Amino acid sequence: MEMIQPTVLTRESSKAERRQALRQIYIQALERQLYESEKEKFAQLEKDFLRGKIGVRRFLKELAHSNLYLDTFYYSTSNPKFIETCFKHFLGRSIRDNDEMRFYINVLSQSGVYHLITSILDSEEYRKYFGCFTVPYYRENKCHETPNEYLENTVIQHEHFGQRGWSLPTLYWHQLGMNCDGGICLYIDDEPSEKPQYSINAPAEAPSHPRDELQEELMELLGAL
Repeated sequence: MEMIQPTVLTRESSKAERRQALRQIYIQALERQLYESEKEKFAQLEKDFLRGKIGVRRFLKELAHSNLYLDTFYYSTSNPKFIETCFKHFLGRSIRDNDEMRFYINVLSQSGVYHLITSILDSEEYRKYFGCFTVPYYRENKCHETPNEYLENTVIQHEHFGQRGWSLPTLYWHQLGMNCDGGICLYIDDEPSEKPQYSINAPAEAPSHPRDELQEELMELLGAL
């Protein structure tokens, strides 16, 4: 994925600067540019943005609520994977821990996908780092609470959506001690003959392989979802 550099618009920003910001918004939120067949649906929104009638956050909210975004990232994935994707696109980081994941799973299940997206874009964290006129970008923190947090941030910022499947977010397969490269999840500390395999593109099922309490809790959560 192309890395996003901080881009801040002002009232004095030229149309060329706004076009460049628009390109970066699509790279950050869609991980690509619009196809020709999709441009008509966003023509008015782009026009308002280029004229300065709306800012980056408003544009992102309209884009994220669109059928294009939801068809690409929501309907084809599990809820935890979608939440991780939203954090990557709009906050420039991965989910920190299970508590944060559970909180946003509850938001999604109780209030729906539109409210979930709005709650992220209207959050204090988003306002603090990006405000209304900065294109979100990967926030490369100088320190992390855990090695897994660093690993998760690094992984999700350097992979295309779906590269490691559409079901299991990095938060879970790292905590489970699994490697999901190539679309198949393997326990990396098992002997080759004992490695159970789980497709990350299929509905999650609790493994019969014995694990510690954390792993059992995570698999129960995935099974419930």
